[in-house]
Amino acid sequence: MEQPSTALAERIAEQRRGVGDPRALVGEMRRSILLVPTVGGGLWSAWAGGVRWICGFTDEAALARFALHHASGDQPMEYAALLGARIVDEILPALDEAAGVAVDIATEDGSMLFPPVVGIVADTVAVDAGTTDEART
Repeated sequence: MEQPSTALAERIAEQRRGVGDPRALVGEMRRSILLVPTVGGGLWSAWAGGVRWICGFTDEAALARFALHHASGDQPMEYAALLGARIVDEILPALDEAAGVAVDIATEDGSMLFPPVVGIVADTVAVDAGTTDEART
């Protein structure tokens, strides 16, 4: 299956190969426009591992792979185009629970989770904000 060619998808591929810079990956996610499915006026999310994951996609092809499994019938999937920084700086903190961003979850060997930890989300909502640097490494 063809991989998306966005800068974020390329950074994810690098990271998954073990050659990427995690800080550059987070920076690229923050600068990227993510397509986030909407349902009932809100953003589509999933629960896993005690974390609420806002699901975003790097392009319409990645969103379409997801929609094959989650859309209702022949109805088009509605979505919002949101800057990654807006998701992690505004939307996740407003949820008042542990929340992160899951990118391209329907792309085999191309997905990436951005968990609710220091360096990705605001320190005020990071689940590891109270731990020391040694405990995080």
